[in-house]
Amino acid sequence: MLKKVADFIKKHHLEDKTIIVGFSGGYDSMCLLDILSKLKNDETFSDMTIIAAHFNHNWRGEESLKEQEVAKIYATSKGFEFFTKIAPTGLKKTENEARIARYDFFEEALENYDAEAVFTAHNKDDNAETVLYRTIKGTGLFGLKGISEKRNLFYRPLLKISRKEILEYCNINNLAPNNDSSNLDIKYSRNYLRLNIIPALEKINPNIKEALNSLAEIAISENAIIEEYLTTIKYKLFDEDRLKTEEYKKLSTPVKMRILHEFIQNIDLDYDYKKIKEIYDFIEQSIDKKNGSTLSLATAKWLYADNRHIETIPKMKASELSKHIDKEIVIDSEGEYKIGTKTLIIKPYEEEKVFIFPESTANFVYTDLSSIKMPLTLRHRKDGDVINPFGMKGTMKLKKYLNSKGVPRHNRDSLWILTDNEEILWVAGVGLSNKIGVTKKPTHVIEII
Repeated sequence: MLKKVADFIKKHHLEDKTIIVGFSGGYDSMCLLDILSKLKNDETFSDMTIIAAHFNHNWRGEESLKEQEVAKIYATSKGFEFFTKIAPTGLKKTENEARIARYDFFEEALENYDAEAVFTAHNKDDNAETVLYRTIKGTGLFGLKGISEKRNLFYRPLLKISRKEILEYCNINNLAPNNDSSNLDIKYSRNYLRLNIIPALEKINPNIKEALNSLAEIAISENAIIEEYLTTIKYKLFDEDRLKTEEYKKLSTPVKMRILHEFIQNIDLDYDYKKIKEIYDFIEQSIDKKNGSTLSLATAKWLYADNRHIETIPKMKASELSKHIDKEIVIDSEGEYKIGTKTLIIKPYEEEKVFIFPESTANFVYTDLSSIKMPLTLRHRKDGDVINPFGMKGTMKLKKYLNSKGVPRHNRDSLWILTDNEEILWVAGVGLSNKIGVTKKPTHVIEII
């Protein structure tokens, strides 16, 4: 088993990387962490940095806390740093919400430790259960691929190893893993499949798990053929992680459905054909709208679609949104001003041989501040904001202006706005006011970097 994990690490060139290991303290993850501790003694893997990351779903009170402590004791005894977090009490007790919260935790760990990979301990039996689950749900050929060996920064080193082999490893090595009592609760679909359905299917085919894993291999092969075709159109279709609406509209319905299925699966949301069809119908109704529409995908995500892009966006809690909107920075002179992770710079314009001054829609703009008195205020939008758009007569409400510019609603509250405390002078990345628009020669350059 050590050789299989070692070969996996070499295959993906992770021998000297910082790796987050999802560590519940159960049989699978303890087996994986123990193997990694042994591999660390090999010169080939000695430069690997391992972080044991334990997410406490906080569903079983004292039992969960004891499991967290067991995980910590074991990880630290092996010389690994232990990173943990307890979920808020309001986390819904559903498999989908738990998975979303867990992967958000892993993303946090990746950032905290500047890591290059996350290892999760999914095994061969997990893959069989996933294929069966998706078959029952009707997720199509893409879903039948099962659990990916690698998805973005997430890796599954035990995916080709059976649960039986893992249990034998734990026994031989005298490991004492946590035994999560919720794994026996058949109200959860995965548990019901594992405890009831698969044993029943084994009466028909004793090798049902192997058969399901073989089905996944076939689906992977068949999908490769489809992917070969999709590769010829994807470079036109995507703008980073967003779908380009105009390119999407050119596709046939079957290709759209396939693209959407893959799009949703890639953000780790488990949906059946019915849900994909609902998403397809929502997009068809939204892609000609200038300001777009949103559809709830899960507790923490929305789908947004307008006439330019189709993308997933996070939901922002009301308290976070309020804090974000209320932030104000006083601009009392030329210079640099820190705004979160970015910097606002106001500096005098330096003479150029050739000057062209179209209205900028980027985070860099030429301005004429000769008639503007300091201090100014940099903030986010508020009710009642107005602007006199560059090149137009009279003022309009900021909301109407943003509508006219086609700024998606979910982006508006994060826009930085420069104001003289009477009206808007500049909406960063969107446009500026006649008050500071250049008609002859600029006096200053304003930039956000």
